[in-house]
Amino acid sequence: MSLDNQPELDYAQQVSLAHRKKFAQFFTPYPIAELMASWLLKNGNLHTVLEPAFGLGVFSRALLSKNARLQIKGFEIDKRVFEMAKKEFNGQENVRLLLNDYLYNDWQNQYDGIICNPPYFKFHDYDNKNALKEIESNLKCKLNGFTNLYTLFLLKSIQQLKPGGRCAYIVPSEFLNSDYGKFVKAHLLKTGTLRHVIVIDFEENIFDDALTTASIILCVNDNKADKVQFTSIRSIDELATVEKLISSDPNTNNHTKQYSVSELNPDIKWKAYYQPQNGCKYKNLVPFSTYAKVVRGIATGANDYFTFNLSKARQFAIDERYLLPCVCKAIDVQGHFFTSSDFVKLKQAGKNIFLLNAQDVNDRYVTKYIRKGESEQIDKKHLTANRTPWYALENRPPSPIWVSVFNRTGLRFVRNEANISNLTTFHCIYPRNQLFLDVPTDLLFAYLLTDTARRIFEDNSREYGNGLQKFEPNDLNKGQILDLSTLPHHSHDKILELYHQYAQDADKRLIDEIDAVFKAEYTS
Repeated sequence: MSLDNQPELDYAQQVSLAHRKKFAQFFTPYPIAELMASWLLKNGNLHTVLEPAFGLGVFSRALLSKNARLQIKGFEIDKRVFEMAKKEFNGQENVRLLLNDYLYNDWQNQYDGIICNPPYFKFHDYDNKNALKEIESNLKCKLNGFTNLYTLFLLKSIQQLKPGGRCAYIVPSEFLNSDYGKFVKAHLLKTGTLRHVIVIDFEENIFDDALTTASIILCVNDNKADKVQFTSIRSIDELATVEKLISSDPNTNNHTKQYSVSELNPDIKWKAYYQPQNGCKYKNLVPFSTYAKVVRGIATGANDYFTFNLSKARQFAIDERYLLPCVCKAIDVQGHFFTSSDFVKLKQAGKNIFLLNAQDVNDRYVTKYIRKGESEQIDKKHLTANRTPWYALENRPPSPIWVSVFNRTGLRFVRNEANISNLTTFHCIYPRNQLFLDVPTDLLFAYLLTDTARRIFEDNSREYGNGLQKFEPNDLNKGQILDLSTLPHHSHDKILELYHQYAQDADKRLIDEIDAVFKAEYTS
């Protein structure tokens, strides 16, 4: 029985990446499996163990190396990896493997220990409707429709712990800072089982080629937990420190990132509990929604069909009167200002810069193109099937400011001087009528260009692997911003002067000067 990741490495060489992604197979490094196994082994009455997503049994290998008498049950849905796992554990009569979906089976049983790296599927990549129904009917709860599959596994496993039983899960950190994770966090607190949240942010992805950070969730069903420990680690070498930490009870150690259950708010992003917050360095903060509303860009449901360049428009004889000017890719926008001349350059370069805008149109070529879409069943796709008519565009007027959705170097804001639309590659920012606050759009945009703005927004980001950040519209709406209405007039005028200079020559030093003015006025 292998006590390293050789079985996983052998398997990865034998099957395609496409097959592994189909079953969401991202294997756990053996040192982390050992750490998680050690949490279960601290249960002095550990006899029965469940592995809900068995894979090649890395957790069971780690457990059996310390206690060969454990009775282990494993569930797996991929027949190929199931057969390889049976060979790996050949002769281990105390390991029982089942080719079944854990989510829909075994509700009646409880275990002394449950350990798992569950499949990571987003809500649209699995049978979301039936999976949610299964969990909701058994747990008597109502879940967010965008809930990822891995959290459903976790919720079920918490339900299946015996008194004194321990649970160890390694999952993406996403649920700690997402809207759908609110119920999951609330349930963990309500059950009183959560003890440790270990956030892993290694230089390399913990789930090999999966683009995600990871968290280890450690729980125990003993009705004693009134404190939760948060720990962040950035290298495999720090696992030894974590091992010492989880050996002590969170109720007795004095680590600084320790909170009573009553202090933890499931409705906020939990990164506030394990990561330094930038906003605390500044005074007079208000929600960004005070000054603007952020909504996502236009979602067509079938970009290949709806987007046009000049060549495609000529091919199908679609007049530009029936095409909506639109930025379709973030890479097509360079710098912080997008002008009409920039749009013309994209147009001449053959970029996709139009959307079919065919509602209430009787043009025969447009009608022919609509019929083409129906013959290709474009009208049956998820988004188009819920629109009337199916080819109608979302009502999303051009916004004065765009902001990037994904980034690695901080949010990128763009002034939409061309006044054109955008797809979901950007979010739309619509400044509110600020006449009563005397905050013009130029001042707001000048602030958004600063490092101060980006750092404060980072407090509300969603983090993935390799430094990738994502912001949903409400992450920005609820994010903090300096209260620009309190800015003294002399600083107000100075910033606008510097901003107008920057708009002319794009000298980055001018943004640094703007940032210095804001810091002088708002640093605590």
